[in-house]
Amino acid sequence: MDLKDAKELTRALSELLKDAHHQLDEARPTPELVARVTGHLGCSLKDVVNVVERFPTWEHVNLQRGLDAYLAAHTPDAEWFGIAGHGREHNDIVNMLASAERNWERFEPGAVDYATAAVGPDETTEVISLGLILTRSPEGVPVVVGLRGAQEHSAPQCRIVVLAPDRRSATGTRDAIERLMREHDIYRGQVLSFAWSEHRGNDLVTFLPRPSLAADEVILPGGVLATIERHIVGIAEHAVRLREHGQHLKRGLLLHGPPGTGKTHTVRYLMGRMSECTVIVMTGTAIRYVTQAAGLARRLQPAIIILEDVDLVARDRSHTDDGNPLLFALLDAMDGVGADADVTFVLTTNRADVLEHALVDRPGRVDLAVEIPKPDAVGRTALLRLYARDLRLEADLDPVVAKTAGATASFFKELLRRTVLTALRDEDPSPVLTGEHLSQALTDMLGEREALTRSLLGSGERVHQAEEHGMPFADFDER
Repeated sequence: MDLKDAKELTRALSELLKDAHHQLDEARPTPELVARVTGHLGCSLKDVVNVVERFPTWEHVNLQRGLDAYLAAHTPDAEWFGIAGHGREHNDIVNMLASAERNWERFEPGAVDYATAAVGPDETTEVISLGLILTRSPEGVPVVVGLRGAQEHSAPQCRIVVLAPDRRSATGTRDAIERLMREHDIYRGQVLSFAWSEHRGNDLVTFLPRPSLAADEVILPGGVLATIERHIVGIAEHAVRLREHGQHLKRGLLLHGPPGTGKTHTVRYLMGRMSECTVIVMTGTAIRYVTQAAGLARRLQPAIIILEDVDLVARDRSHTDDGNPLLFALLDAMDGVGADADVTFVLTTNRADVLEHALVDRPGRVDLAVEIPKPDAVGRTALLRLYARDLRLEADLDPVVAKTAGATASFFKELLRRTVLTALRDEDPSPVLTGEHLSQALTDMLGEREALTRSLLGSGERVHQAEEHGMPFADFDER
């Protein structure tokens, strides 16, 4: 056989094998998983358009809610089905369909995979982590929608997959579901934290209970709380008219003062006062997610972003060798929200003196700075009555007030706790707090062994100095 004949024989054998494979493929029944998808779409798998949209994992519950709303409107009787088979944890939906069609892997319809996601501080719901459903596009074209949660060894994302016979139907379905996601956003009006919480979590974003404080529970110098409310609440109440007159809504509030004076307490009051507002709380290293938080706040406005102890990341850039990248992220986030957004940034710090000037001196970032000082005599009396409000207090408070100049709200809270413990030693189920009880608790707290506690709770060094000189603090302070 010469070379020409050999080549012709090779070509003929190749064609024969190809025809044999084709006939075998036609004779082999279409796998059930593929048949279910292609039968609904009315086209072969090779002609299916695949559109995928990815979201952070903390959006999984919103994606589920948007998809549920879409299905209720278009195919309320449709039922979800899952995919069974080895390796489904690591394969994409389209890859599993292709593998099943070519008989490379045995993937077939199976049970739906579910996961749990938070919808509130103490509530959860089920979300689909792997499932498919046969539905229709907004125009009525058959489509298949798949929902996929985060996969092992992959980026922390969830995704929606839309399979359709044409691109327009696929993208139209995806866009409609995403619009419904935003309409049914579970985070709207909630108190959220970009940090770990003891409450039920959801990866990066967790839910927190909304505090409920009355104005008379916030002990500040006269007019201070009213000024804060006018800046935060007043703008929110007139947001529509301010926009109509071309005025910006975004605002910044800085609360500064010594530790324990009530900055966080004031913030908690604002969280309860703005009951319809979405609140995002960021503390410590969680501030590195400020860009994501700012985007979420703009989406869910009216919103408040609370950045506690902001001096930890917003120190003057001259204090750091690397230029402080977290500071730049914070400044960019505050600017990026947009002046027209009803978003408030509330910052707290014990060290206003070290803050970056570009943060505190530029309108639009911080518009109002308020000092929360240590309470005066009137404030100290009010704090004593506040923390004893549910108890029987039968004591002359003036001696305690006189001895606690320079003390903070935290100090008085602990003082009342110790006073109650002292009274409970009398084994009275409904203790009466007397001047003797208060005096004993105060003596313990001001004792030499309590020096560190005084420092942490802010009792004031000059109180201790007065005691060392053997005279009342008021007399010592007049020297």
